[in-house]
Amino acid sequence: RLYVGKEVHESLKHTTVYVFFWATLIAWKLCFSYVFEVYSMVLPTIELTDDYANFPDQSFIKMSLLLLLRWLPQFIVYCIDMTIWYSVWQAFAGTSVGFSEHLGDIRSMKDIRNSFGRAPEHFCSKMLSPDAGSRRGSSASFLNTQSESSLDSRRQSLMNPNSKEGQSLLGNDPHKLQGYVNRLLDVRIQKWVMFSTVWNEVIDQFRAEDLISNKERDYMKFSRFDGFSQAIYLPVFQTAGVVEEALALLERPVDDYDPNDNDLFKPILDHVTMRTAVSEVWELGNYILLKLLGPVHNDDAVFIMNFILKWVESGTVVDHAKITKVRSVVSSLAQLVDVLSQGIGRRKPAAQRRSTGKSKKAPENNVPPQRGGFRRAISASSLSATSAQAPAPSNAKAYENVVIADALRDHTRDKCRAFINSLKGIMIGSDPESKEVMDRLTFSLSMENGFFWDDAYASDALDDMARSDIFKSVLTKLQGLVSCHPDEVEPKSKEARRRLTFFVNSLFMDMPNAPSIHDMFSWNVLTPYYKESVTLNKAELETRTDALGVSTMLYLQTLFKADWANFLERMGLQDEEKVWSKKFVDETRQWASIRAQTLNRTVSGMMYFEKALRLLANLERLDDDTTNDLMGEKFGYIVSCQVYGQMKKDQDSKADDIDKLMHRYPHLRIAYIDSVRLNRSGDMAFYSCLVKSDGNGKIQEIYRVRLPGNPVLGEGKPENQNHAMIFTRGEFVQTIDMNQEGYFEEALKMRNALQEFAKRDGPMPTTILGLREHIFTGSVSSLANYMALQETSFVTLGQRVLTKPLCIRLHYGHPDVFDKLFFITRGGISKSSKGINLSEDIFAGYNNAIRGGQVTFKEYIQVGKGRDVGMSQIYQFEAKLSQGAGEQSLSRDVYRLCHRLDFSRLLSYYFGGIGHYFSNVLTVLTVYVVVYLMAILALYDLEKIGDRLITPMGTIQMLLGGLGLLQTIPLFSTLGVERGWWASFRELVQVFVTGGPLHFMFHIQTKANYMTQTILVGGAKYRPTGRGFVTQHTPMDEQYRFFASSHLYLGVEMGAGLIIMGIYSDAGQYFGRTWSLWLASLSFLASPFWFNPLTFEWNVVTADYAKFISWMTGKSGGATRSWSIWWSEENSFYSKMPAASKLWFVIKSILYLTIAEGIARSDLLKADTTLNKPAIAISFVVAAIVVLFVFWWLLSMVEHLMPYPIRRTIGILIGIGLMVSCSTIFIEDSNFIRYGLAAYYGIGAMCQIGLLFGIKSVKNFYFVHDLVCGHIIFIPLFILAIFQLPHHIQTWLLYHNALSTDVVVSNILRYARKSQESGGQVAPNEDLVEQISELRKIVQKQEQLIGELGTRAATSSTAGMTQNPSTDAIASLIKPGAADEPLNIRHTVNIGSTIRPAMGGRTMSTSTLDVWGEMAFGDGASAGTGYQTAPPMHSNPTTMGDFSFTQPEAMPPR
Repeated sequence: RLYVGKEVHESLKHTTVYVFFWATLIAWKLCFSYVFEVYSMVLPTIELTDDYANFPDQSFIKMSLLLLLRWLPQFIVYCIDMTIWYSVWQAFAGTSVGFSEHLGDIRSMKDIRNSFGRAPEHFCSKMLSPDAGSRRGSSASFLNTQSESSLDSRRQSLMNPNSKEGQSLLGNDPHKLQGYVNRLLDVRIQKWVMFSTVWNEVIDQFRAEDLISNKERDYMKFSRFDGFSQAIYLPVFQTAGVVEEALALLERPVDDYDPNDNDLFKPILDHVTMRTAVSEVWELGNYILLKLLGPVHNDDAVFIMNFILKWVESGTVVDHAKITKVRSVVSSLAQLVDVLSQGIGRRKPAAQRRSTGKSKKAPENNVPPQRGGFRRAISASSLSATSAQAPAPSNAKAYENVVIADALRDHTRDKCRAFINSLKGIMIGSDPESKEVMDRLTFSLSMENGFFWDDAYASDALDDMARSDIFKSVLTKLQGLVSCHPDEVEPKSKEARRRLTFFVNSLFMDMPNAPSIHDMFSWNVLTPYYKESVTLNKAELETRTDALGVSTMLYLQTLFKADWANFLERMGLQDEEKVWSKKFVDETRQWASIRAQTLNRTVSGMMYFEKALRLLANLERLDDDTTNDLMGEKFGYIVSCQVYGQMKKDQDSKADDIDKLMHRYPHLRIAYIDSVRLNRSGDMAFYSCLVKSDGNGKIQEIYRVRLPGNPVLGEGKPENQNHAMIFTRGEFVQTIDMNQEGYFEEALKMRNALQEFAKRDGPMPTTILGLREHIFTGSVSSLANYMALQETSFVTLGQRVLTKPLCIRLHYGHPDVFDKLFFITRGGISKSSKGINLSEDIFAGYNNAIRGGQVTFKEYIQVGKGRDVGMSQIYQFEAKLSQGAGEQSLSRDVYRLCHRLDFSRLLSYYFGGIGHYFSNVLTVLTVYVVVYLMAILALYDLEKIGDRLITPMGTIQMLLGGLGLLQTIPLFSTLGVERGWWASFRELVQVFVTGGPLHFMFHIQTKANYMTQTILVGGAKYRPTGRGFVTQHTPMDEQYRFFASSHLYLGVEMGAGLIIMGIYSDAGQYFGRTWSLWLASLSFLASPFWFNPLTFEWNVVTADYAKFISWMTGKSGGATRSWSIWWSEENSFYSKMPAASKLWFVIKSILYLTIAEGIARSDLLKADTTLNKPAIAISFVVAAIVVLFVFWWLLSMVEHLMPYPIRRTIGILIGIGLMVSCSTIFIEDSNFIRYGLAAYYGIGAMCQIGLLFGIKSVKNFYFVHDLVCGHIIFIPLFILAIFQLPHHIQTWLLYHNALSTDVVVSNILRYARKSQESGGQVAPNEDLVEQISELRKIVQKQEQLIGELGTRAATSSTAGMTQNPSTDAIASLIKPGAADEPLNIRHTVNIGSTIRPAMGGRTMSTSTLDVWGEMAFGDGASAGTGYQTAPPMHSNPTTMGDFSFTQPEAMPPR
């Protein structure tokens, strides 16, 4: 009797939906199956029974066997097509649910722009609690708003930023100050400010991860300029190109009437972003121009601005200016801004001011009265400018008559003149006010002591701007507004775009509103870790262990080319060699580690939760002490490092890396199992321990809990999780695997996600919350992309449908969140019995369902996940899952669950879980049966029924091929919802073109093989797949060992069956009947080699062949060196197989014997020896063959006693004799070819029986079979390698994903190929060749530079010359007097810890580098130490001019 599973029921609403799902699916399946599977077999069945009934010589047994043979494949297809229709229905349901949840509403940066105006409202209502932005605390404290006195003292009016009196931002009127603060506290403004705070933090995080460059960061962030009219300014990426659209609207053709201001400006005013952009251009442009022109022109500039504002307020702009020609003004402003932005950043301001400070007054013209609206717009638009102008230096006169060379100043003047002239050009000359403005502009251009004619004054103005960081920020913002196209300001990184679009899209999805930090649920993150990489060190990154000679660092730099450039920019490095210096080595290791599947990546990602909570606490006005207290209460991260204690004892560097992580993240805790020896007899005590950083660089133990014994009884990972559970303090536990990562912007949504547990949708409480995963390893290669697409479909659409509408999602691994109290009182989150709990995660789901919990799955938050990227890794992963599914089907958990589920949910569980693996078994069985059925019918001439016309069995082919294509529909739907249907279609076409079907069919057999093996034999085991990058070519012998039993034998067997069928078939339409079967055979045989880099290189193929033959003939050294040992290990399971399982292999043997009998009885190559007597008697040739085999056996017995030359000679003679004898017998009597083929199948049947009963002599026959199979594979490889072209096609298709993201993976392979061609070993000199070539370039540049300086010193006089630091770039490279001293330098090179003087006779360069010296010592030299100068060496220098060189005694080696 079952005492569990009493609450496995759903509400009527949910039940109705999933019953409808299955009712429609089953109805369609029955209809389709009848028409295409049953009805097509009715006629052959009637014909067979009709012949039996009407002809006396027909056997009932024969008729029954024929009916069975013909119906069997149809019946198996009838059983498996439900899986296909389930995937189609799943796609439809997943698409509708995805659209209803607003997934994929925002797919691109354009969509973000269009929705950006609504984002703050949604962000604040969903992701911030009501406490955020409240007025309980200081007013808008996160704005850095200053007090009234601070405002008065620090801010100056935009009206007059150059005035000597410090006029305040808002004047001295306190009412205006209050109005400003109130405007900031307006609810809508406040939402934008809080959203901008979070947005800027997200963008800064992107920059810290090197996803974007500094320039892209500036374009993406909101701008804040203290005291300007707006609290924040939109990011450039939002406003870029909008001004251009506004200009197009102004230039649009109008009707016959004269438009007024309202008609012209209404479209701009109605468009919020356009209106904002135009006002920003006006405000920021005014500021830039006033700063640039300085105090001399200030009154004129203000006068003109007042006039324009007066026209705007009165609505008479059209009467005073030619609005349709305003583009020329904006264009000239854009050119001016471009010149300033390019030069100001590089400009080095002079130490002293050069202008006298005297100014010439402008003519006394009446300034129009300032109106209130203008006062608000202008006075609130100022920025803290430079303080009152400094008095002129005492030596100012010295500058008055000196020509100051300043290229930036001259260029700026030209552009500024062009701008003023364009402004004059749009004025209507007949209007008096416009005429006055034009006069002012003309006067400004002609002022002698102004910007356009006073060199010192203009240079000082530019120097002042170069000193001002705020000016540069305003300049960047303005440049983005007027100069940039939207495409130019978007982040180039695909990953940055993906994360941003997902984040903004999630704001519009349905998520629970966030509680306050005080009221939110608490949770802990738990990660099991064993011995994987923590932080990649220099040795791991630089070492070239594989035959290709590609280091991990080179691979990462190539794959993440843009990220690497961003990293160098962030570090301020021009020279890549410095990345390993002491200052940068930790950052370099961190950069590489967060791009590999390391513990560092996982921990860094998960600790974003703490950073996100601190940001949210700041928005809620919590002080630091309260925030720190809440961090420990609401969030904790425990990494369960099972063997951390042993690592510390062994002084493993990984333990030190873990310690560094604890010091970097004070809230990180490490749990581990410690063992202590108690006595000499070896008794051990085991403890669960928890440690943390004490904040002073030491590790502090917090808890030590005595365990009753060794907790590791099963696979290790479940126990690793379970023992650390006692150290979690939150209400919920999130399990995160070691190959996952977190994102800062997603961490902000975690407290919303936890609120899902407070909701109750149905009769049972929510106990597991499933979260969406993003597979981040898809960009490495096509193979990795297939895996990523397959997993993406499963972890998004698959899980979505299992949750809604099917209500049967369980727990499929990480990153699910568990209700901790529910689970620790019901058996924990992992089961750890060895074997049966191989897939340990799924059993938490079974446990949950049986004991009355409910699972929900939400997609508004995502966690990154890495997957396997190499053929062998993916193979092992699929094997592990298949064996796990096989063990599940035997477990009591599944038995109990299936007894309690209603029929519809039982179907959902089967087809959404282990049924997938059973369907793969049946699919492969169908293909196998169809091949042999067609071959047997052809061999025994049973394709036609009686004397009727043959009806080819083409329907089954269409079913197999067509149903296989339907399997791609869920993937198409998944991508279609999130990326768009056209993008989804292109992705699918790319998958097909690059060989995707081969990959997927290959792994159908992987799953089928291991599922079958587990159920028939058992022996499921955990397979560590590794997390590394696959850059190397895998040798053929290794590929053969991996895939022979599961794929290669079956592929050869199917190919042989199809050839036999083709030879004997009379039905015609051969290709139409067999194309899908040939595709399956080809995928099993070719996939391991197609997805293996450099497979079609001639040198690689020949090297692989040599290794394969060496492995086949090896006698010792383990399975990797000897075929004999490998074969014994590979087939050891047959002896342990139960009798019932052996029956399946007996049936297979009977099948072989049937084929053998059919071939032997056939007329293939039949010859009549009675008419044509053979020249040599056949009996004599057969006797010779037998004698030669006996000699071979005797030789193998005594070969260890014979000298090598004799043994080798006799072996060659015996081999030649066997070849000649066999050839003779086939030539003399062609019947023997048929007998040989039949014998091959017959011996195969006998060997299969021999394997089952442990007969060892069959091993020799299997040796011959493996030789044949190996050569069947190698012959096409040799042919393709000869043509060369297949290699290039393979490389492009294999790495198309990486190539499409501007990553030249072929460079890596080319480098690797060169390494392999030179013998496969990468000597230290390989590195040095590149270094030397780089050094040569540097040397040549420096020699040229020094030569120029020597010439200049000889020909020019320095009298009366003054250097301008802002323009003289050469001067900064030369020390005074350097050109006057003879260059006579000697080096010492620091190798290791010793300093040796450079040997005499080596080539010295004028750049002070010993080019050929210590290079010869290779990698032994420490990368962190460079060349050091030593006292001058006086060894017969040959003097030439001002320089001296040492002559080399011998030329350096080439």
